[in-house]
Amino acid sequence: MKSILQYIQGDRVIWAIVALLALFSFLPVYSASSNLAYLYGNGNTFSFLVKHFAHLALGFGIMYWVHKIPYHYFRGLSIIMLPVVVVLLLFTMAQNTTIGGANASRWIRIPFVGVTFQTSTLAAVVLMSYVARYLSRIRDKKITFQETILPLWVPVFVILMLILPANFSTTAIIFSMVMVLVFLGGYPIKYIAVILASGMLAFTVFILAAKAFPDAFPNRVDTWVSRFENFTNAEDSAEDYQIERAKIAIARGTVIGVGPGKSVQRNFLPQSSSDFIYAIIIEEWGLLGGVFLMAMYLLLLFRLVIVAHKSTDIFGKLLVIGVGLPIVYQALINMAVAVELFPVTGQTLPLVSSGGTSIWMTCMAIGMVLSVSRKQKEEETAEKADHTIEEENALDVLSETI
Repeated sequence: MKSILQYIQGDRVIWAIVALLALFSFLPVYSASSNLAYLYGNGNTFSFLVKHFAHLALGFGIMYWVHKIPYHYFRGLSIIMLPVVVVLLLFTMAQNTTIGGANASRWIRIPFVGVTFQTSTLAAVVLMSYVARYLSRIRDKKITFQETILPLWVPVFVILMLILPANFSTTAIIFSMVMVLVFLGGYPIKYIAVILASGMLAFTVFILAAKAFPDAFPNRVDTWVSRFENFTNAEDSAEDYQIERAKIAIARGTVIGVGPGKSVQRNFLPQSSSDFIYAIIIEEWGLLGGVFLMAMYLLLLFRLVIVAHKSTDIFGKLLVIGVGLPIVYQALINMAVAVELFPVTGQTLPLVSSGGTSIWMTCMAIGMVLSVSRKQKEEETAEKADHTIEEENALDVLSETI
């Protein structure tokens, strides 16, 4: 065990939380994938379990490799990767993939290996790293709003506008997390108010253009409006099928659940292994399982705050917040959707839901956090060693004096 732990550096509690979430995910994913096995396979759910294991194994490999990289390298990497993700998003949008006339261009297929990749998840991590880098550079400097438009807000809005037509929820999460990051980074509040107003104005113009010219470009505006209306409508709706099934699953779970693998609603609830896996977890594991899962994410948030607080570098602090906070935020949104506290968003439960890109990018973000905490551990070890040497020198001087 010691030989393994010596290769795992950084915050051990974060390592433990991620490992627990990954291990816990196998049973609900294996159980919830039964409907997919009968719809798209030969009824064998084992292949879905193997696929989930492969995604997690690659994710942990990415996390281990990233946490070995000194975190200050992410400053330059964010600049290099920013135009790369813009090109990837443009390529994704250019595919013009539609489902029922709505834009569904979210994935690209990697040549030769045949694996699909959701480019917006990579763009989110890169953008948050870039914003953290810029904020660390202007920290304690007197700036004007005009000075920040080109280096900060143009990249932010370009990436958001490339994601928006196909994925409003991801766009909203990224934008809100950028707002939180710039606020914590000391960006003037009056400038933040201007950006919020500009963002709302740009979104309104996009909605009006999509409504006025519905045939000009595929979009999901009607889907967003429909979901919001279903959420605010007190009466039952045929389009509210997912939420109704999720509520039935949660009601069946009671306190201790019906037992692992005994879910009934997994056979009726669409996206039961991804977007609505939390409802299946409560059905099988009950309120205790749901509370345990929420506690794990809140504990992760607590450790993120500790790592950010201990960092002596402003970039390290902002990087931890920028790439770590969206993980917890997305998890809480997924849970809120399942219990009908939030409209349907299509966001997965990080490290628990099935899916490759979400797991890989989550592991990459956690690896960046661990890189910051690894540097802290090294500094603490060096400081302790210096104190030990100073104490030994003081004892030597004292003994010579005596």
